Amino acid sequence: MDDFPEFMKCSANKIATSSQSTPGVEGYVFDGADGSQMAFWTCPETAVSAPHVHEYDEYMIVAQGCYTLVIGGRRIPVKAGEEYFIPKGLSHGGEVVAGTRTIHAFGGRRAERGSRPTATGQFDAVPVRSV
Repeated sequence: MDDFPEFMKCSANKIATSSQSTPGVEGYVFDGADGSQMAFWTCPETAVSAPHVHEYDEYMIVAQGCYTLVIGGRRIPVKAGEEYFIPKGLSHGGEVVAGTRTIHAFGGRRAERGSRPTATGQFDAVPVRSV
């Protein structure tokens, strides 16, 4: 597969650009009943992910391509089919190769949606909070 299935890319679940650490990515988020989240990202272009820290654990698996994690100056290539666990409080960033798709599980609320449906079915902007 070269893309996530269409049912996973519902516009109501699209992640706001301001809630992304990597420029140019397209992401969709699903919420767990316990406040955790799953995010699915597609990176159409090679880009650098800004260093950041979470107050919860993160698990990632690369579905296609390669995401090189940068942790403490160490470069860790995570290729298709490989996974990585990032404990809470660990500063990390990375580099993504064009065409890469990743799946992330977060032990807390990581991503905000860019819009939400109104009663008429239209979409309004959703306020974004800092992560």
